[in-house]
Amino acid sequence: MDDKISTSAEAHEGDALPRRHEVHADPAAGNGEEVPEGLRRKPVEQKSPAEWAYERLILYIKNFEEQLDNEHEVAMGFTGGDAGVLRIEGMGFFDPDIVTFYGSDPTGAKTQLVQHVSQLNVLLRALPKQIETEAPRRIGFRLVQDLEKA
Repeated sequence: MDDKISTSAEAHEGDALPRRHEVHADPAAGNGEEVPEGLRRKPVEQKSPAEWAYERLILYIKNFEEQLDNEHEVAMGFTGGDAGVLRIEGMGFFDPDIVTFYGSDPTGAKTQLVQHVSQLNVLLRALPKQIETEAPRRIGFRLVQDLEKA
């Protein structure tokens, strides 16, 4: 507990700011770093459900990638059916309520998932990087750069 005194306006503003908290068994796994300034520029109540989900997914993907070695890239797995996995190569949203993932499956076939935010359920997985690339491609870093430009 701190002894900082806030005005009611500051307290209300603090409640509206995006926060993130995580606890892991492995201390090296990270503890949910500060939310980037790009997410704080526009108040949450002014964001569509799609935009808000998109921004938070970026943080999860970036954090996941930071834990990968140079032999793996981020992908997402699907539940139900034989859809398999999608190597995440891009991500976007369509207001007010659609989030889209772009990528390829393990055979290299172009793949796109369009999902309503009410059905959003993302399982991040590590896949071995594609043989023809020297370094793993890190989409999380590029997504965060895009957020900071906006």
